[in-house]
Amino acid sequence: MQKTILLIFFLLISGSCLFSQSYLDVEKYLEGNDVTGIYGTGDLIWVATNGNGIYKYSITTKKWFNYSTSKGNIQHDFFYCITANDDYVWAGSTDGLFILDIKRNRWTKRKFGKGGQLGNWIRSLAYDKYDNCVWIGRFAYLTKYDIAERRFTDYDLTVGGDEKTNTIKAIGVDGDSLVWFGTEGGLHKYDKSKNLDAKNSTVLYNNKLGYFNGEGQMISVSSLLFERKYIWIGVDEFKTEDKPDYNTGGLYRFNRTTNWLRFDTKNGLPANGIFCTERTGNYIWVSVYQFGQETREPFGRGLVLINRLTNAVIPVQDSRIPDTITAMYFDGEDMWLGGNTGLTKLQVINKFAEWSKGN
Repeated sequence: MQKTILLIFFLLISGSCLFSQSYLDVEKYLEGNDVTGIYGTGDLIWVATNGNGIYKYSITTKKWFNYSTSKGNIQHDFFYCITANDDYVWAGSTDGLFILDIKRNRWTKRKFGKGGQLGNWIRSLAYDKYDNCVWIGRFAYLTKYDIAERRFTDYDLTVGGDEKTNTIKAIGVDGDSLVWFGTEGGLHKYDKSKNLDAKNSTVLYNNKLGYFNGEGQMISVSSLLFERKYIWIGVDEFKTEDKPDYNTGGLYRFNRTTNWLRFDTKNGLPANGIFCTERTGNYIWVSVYQFGQETREPFGRGLVLINRLTNAVIPVQDSRIPDTITAMYFDGEDMWLGGNTGLTKLQVINKFAEWSKGN
């Protein structure tokens, strides 16, 4: 509670120019790495990279350890996402799922038959502590891994013949009863009291029936963040000259029933594409990007915070923070930001504690 109060106090007195150079403690790690995923369990921070394998960091000892082909302790270097519990680490690659038994310090690999090679591109992972399982989002199909039974079960989420509704990009465990699956064709809500194979076990939210305010031709979900009253849903931006409204992007605050509040360039975001989101206290951290119509590539436009009580959009202005942030993780004291230039740690709580003591 004290940490949350300190954080909120600092954010309130900082005004519209958050984290000026003289206030923010920034540390750089893994420079030159393309960081794609970050997850923490207890003392350990796990980092997935695109090209240099998996890194493990101990907060206590401040030591790094690398799993990579160059070290000879894993058979792949290109990873897209990562999650973990106290016993295992699951890392999604472009060639299947890698599982680390932490006690044995040994990796195993799982390939999937359904969906062909694209079905082995793992784009999202979520550990579900309530069901002791891992939800595995693949380019084609969803898979549930029952940890105790060591059983993989595949599910086809296709709705109305639209294959994009079966292309999983983001997964969020919402308490003990719901799981949300973000796809290139909308957002599925799954009621865990029902069999996922049953037709009425999921509800699809796309731009039909007033969902997402009916905006854009398609809804491609890139991130999910939960709080008691709302779900914060990040959406991709993808536009071309012939399809200027295909994916319009934006960050939506959904009240779980009918209200969709959109944040975009019209009310303070530097760009409409959303890479990732995270939360500290009463603030939502949002990494944004702009889609280049000529290059057909996203380019990062930095970081903003949204006050979830007032909806004020606050830009984070510090040249040491990269413009492209594709992964974020708050460990309770520090915010970890990952992107194509490495890993950045913001010492959020520790600095506030120093000021509160009059240092």
